[in-house]
This record gives sequence, structure tokens and C-alpha cells, in this order.
Amino acid sequence: MTKVERWMTRNPITIEADATVIEAIHLMKERKIRRVPVMKKGKIAGILTETMVKDFTPSKATTLDTWELHYLLSKTPVTKAMNPKPYLVTPDTDLTDAAALLHDKKLNGVLVVDEKKNLVGILTMTNALEALIAICKDPRLVETTP
Repeated sequence: MTKVERWMTRNPITIEADATVIEAIHLMKERKIRRVPVMKKGKIAGILTETMVKDFTPSKATTLDTWELHYLLSKTPVTKAMNPKPYLVTPDTDLTDAAALLHDKKLNGVLVVDEKKNLVGILTMTNALEALIAICKDPRLVETTP
């Protein structure tokens, strides 16, 4: 079967654990990404998604004005909003297994790590769909085991 390594996004954009939620919001908007691995001293500390940020911020019914909201988010570390236990796969994971994980856990992405748990990529739902489209157009893209 085809492996995650072939379809993952390599060297994903990351953010440090001591960054603030407002910095993460700006990074995600600037780079047009919906999830960002959170790193601490070069190791994975968690993952922060667009949905987590939205769930973390106060609702529009809050009495906070825009400036107060920005101030609070500029003082709140991403570690308060992130998932500290993201799902992980390796580059040699079968794409079908990773896709099943995305489907079964209702995820939009998983982090790809090497044998030492170093971040090497990210596999998103978009990556999985790109693989599906490519394989359906050309089934020869599926690797076969001798």
C-alpha cells in the first residue's frame, strides 16, 4: 500500500509553547493553515487547531470589547487552548490506516513523527483527499508489496 510519507506535508509550520493564542491566530491566518503543531524545546507539546481557538475564545455575546478580548488572548499561552495529546503516525504508516484514523476519530489531521518522536510532517484530510484523487485517476500510484 502507499505510505503516509508520500502524501504528507513535510516540515510543517509550528509554534512554540510559550507563544500566545493571539500569535497563533495571526500565524494561522497569515500562513493560511488550520492547525499548527505546538513545540517545546524541539519536541511536540501538542497541536492547536482553528476549531480549538474558536472554542477557546469567548462568544460574541460576551461583554468584553474587542480590545479587552485581544488583550486577554495576547496574555494566554497556546498551551491553554491546545490538545496536549495529538494523534501520531509514522512516515511508513499505510495511508489507508492513517485515513481510517482520520475518519474514525473525526480528525482533520495527524502529526507524522520519526522513530524518536521528532516531528517530520503532518497528514491532513486535504492530503488524504489529494491521494484518493490521484490514485483513482492512476491506480499505478499504489505501491505493491512483492
